[in-house]
Amino acid sequence: METPDIAVEPPAKRIRLSTPEQLKNDSSNGAGQNSKAKPQEEEEDTQLEKELKAGINAYINPATPGFSGTLKQRYTDFLVNEILPSGKVLHLQTIGAPVQKNGKKEEVKKEEKAVRVESKPVEQHAGKVAAKEDSVAKNGTPQKPVSKLSEEDRTELVEIFGEDVTASIIQFHEKILAEPDRKAKELGSIASNTIEDKDDRTKAHRAVRRIFNSTMETTTGDNNTIAISKAFVQNNKWGRVTAGAERAKGKLGWQELGGEYLHFTLYKENKDTMESIHFLATQLRFNIKNFQFAGTKDRRAVTVQRISTYRVHADKLAALNRNLRNAKIGDFKYENTGLALGDLLGNEFCITLRDCHFPGEDGLDMEARLANAKQLLSRAVSEVQESGFINYYGLQRFGSFSTGTHEVGTKLLQEDLEGAIKLILDYSPEILAAAQRPDGEVTNISSDDRNRALALHMWENKADLQDVLAKMPRKFSAESNIIRHLGREKKGLRISEKDWQGALSTIQRNMRLMYVHAYQSLVWNVAAGKRWELYGGKVVEGDLVLVGDKEEADGAPREEFDEDGDVIIQPGVDDSAATDGDFARARPLRKEEAESGKYVIEDIVLPLPGWDIKYPSNEVGAFYKEFMGSERGGRLDPHNMRRKWKDISLSGGYRKLIARPGTAMEWDVRVYRSVNEQLVKTDLERIYKASLKAKNGEEPKAEENDDEGEVAEEEKLAVVLKMQLGSSTYATMALRELMKAGGVKSYKADFGGGRGG
Repeated sequence: METPDIAVEPPAKRIRLSTPEQLKNDSSNGAGQNSKAKPQEEEEDTQLEKELKAGINAYINPATPGFSGTLKQRYTDFLVNEILPSGKVLHLQTIGAPVQKNGKKEEVKKEEKAVRVESKPVEQHAGKVAAKEDSVAKNGTPQKPVSKLSEEDRTELVEIFGEDVTASIIQFHEKILAEPDRKAKELGSIASNTIEDKDDRTKAHRAVRRIFNSTMETTTGDNNTIAISKAFVQNNKWGRVTAGAERAKGKLGWQELGGEYLHFTLYKENKDTMESIHFLATQLRFNIKNFQFAGTKDRRAVTVQRISTYRVHADKLAALNRNLRNAKIGDFKYENTGLALGDLLGNEFCITLRDCHFPGEDGLDMEARLANAKQLLSRAVSEVQESGFINYYGLQRFGSFSTGTHEVGTKLLQEDLEGAIKLILDYSPEILAAAQRPDGEVTNISSDDRNRALALHMWENKADLQDVLAKMPRKFSAESNIIRHLGREKKGLRISEKDWQGALSTIQRNMRLMYVHAYQSLVWNVAAGKRWELYGGKVVEGDLVLVGDKEEADGAPREEFDEDGDVIIQPGVDDSAATDGDFARARPLRKEEAESGKYVIEDIVLPLPGWDIKYPSNEVGAFYKEFMGSERGGRLDPHNMRRKWKDISLSGGYRKLIARPGTAMEWDVRVYRSVNEQLVKTDLERIYKASLKAKNGEEPKAEENDDEGEVAEEEKLAVVLKMQLGSSTYATMALRELMKAGGVKSYKADFGGGRGG
């Protein structure tokens, strides 16, 4: 194995990808390893309160003793590795290594080393062409401009783009025909004004392709503008180019490499999946939609997952490693297809819980505490392995802010779009007060959260739009997009300040869906608790079970997944619900079936509310109507979930009531002395260790202490757990069943982030 593309430095207990200044900043915002935590009693009450608010209230084995421990005191205490469809656990193996094909390394000519995937930056105002003003072809003969458009076609373009942009499009098309040998990247591109309505953007794409006979390519930008550029030409024929890429050339044709999609492994520390992908897309000048993945991963963790992108050479992507912070990419492979949500079996978690305490340990020395802990943990793990746990959606599904994502979803489903926006733009007065303190005053609130509160306060007080957007941190894209839309001006007047749907449409679709999915999750959690309260682990008449593979038949719904891997039920060809009898996702059990013993509790599913699903035909089904009709449930009707705006019209889905670890859980109890002691190696640490061994011919010796001046602490117990869970199953809910009420102590700073305190 070649030496990884990482700096060789003295062995450390964990490899820090951050600079010292980053670590200092991380400590101030709760992301560091030694942030000031909330008092234990306050944190315990807050955690229980949040769980109850999210409908999380029942245990399968409530009588089994639990224990307490601190979760994610270091983000390296929470390791997540994807389980591939093959069943193999994904680990980062190499960084920046050349792609292998048929046992041979790629041979790349210098001039062919990377496919040119960049496109020139789209001009920010309509009608400005980035090409040079050269209207003579290579043979020196001036080319005739395109013949005039029909009045009907010109009228259609004006209705879509307006007079100025239409004139620019026609002029750009004339330049393309006048200079047929010029490459698309040399000619540049032009951009329309923002087109908020999706149907209007679709109409724009079709019109340009039809009217100009596919000689121009159109793509939608992040701000809902339409970028127009020259289409790719092959053998004197016009053809579309996906994602702005040109064909691979010479012997490095994509099929020879293995396919048009480059798959790679993303290793990240304490970062969101989308944050890492956004950086890669920016460096490649790609639309972020050009990257695909099977599921998002935790932020405060070390995670390993596969990503795919279209028509990029591995060496070009691997070169970005030198600019990546708190992340690495490697293990490149070309494939014929990209990844999609749900393309994984699940995730393997390796979790370190620190400062653990078990019942009956008072007065015991450390050796006796260790023996007591192992005995109790062995029993608890065995019961979770055998009985599983209620498959609740974890707290992260509902956001970490004082205003939960499910509350925004409730407003959307009530079709109170203005109310939804007010919740999205909500902020904590405490955070604003901290942001307005004199410079240099100590605070545990991150600068991003403080600046967000300041920006929203400025917006409320009618500050200049550009000043507000400049103050808003980039990661709060939903807030920025809404403010940008509502603040649009024409001749000094705001023209969109009450266009609530238009403003919400500027948010990425996945994020809009996140809000309504969070509402579904709340209803599911509450219904799951009620189902367990009524019937426990017994299978009863009216319970729902999934029905085979009939959904794959012609005319039946197509199976898709949401951001957490849960099945989403899609409408059939005739937009019908499950009552037409042609197919079924789930069906209620008859009395004799429930009593036959054929079905077990692991077979039972509960619905996520929607118009294309069935509800249990027992007391649980009646409870859905009762809860959703209450004030907490939004006073909604479970049998009327269609909405005029299709993006919030829920078709529904199903989720297993009980989850169980996929393989035998592994566990250990260890004694440690320092909070900085890393008890489990990350993938990057393993690579680093292997590279040092290959270089020096011997195992590197671990140092006792990698923090100068650190004082040894008293001995404490740590529990290390390894378990494999399905893609839509939350490790925190497995821990909750294992540790019981109040057992999981989340390590957070006083104002841990976001909108709340």
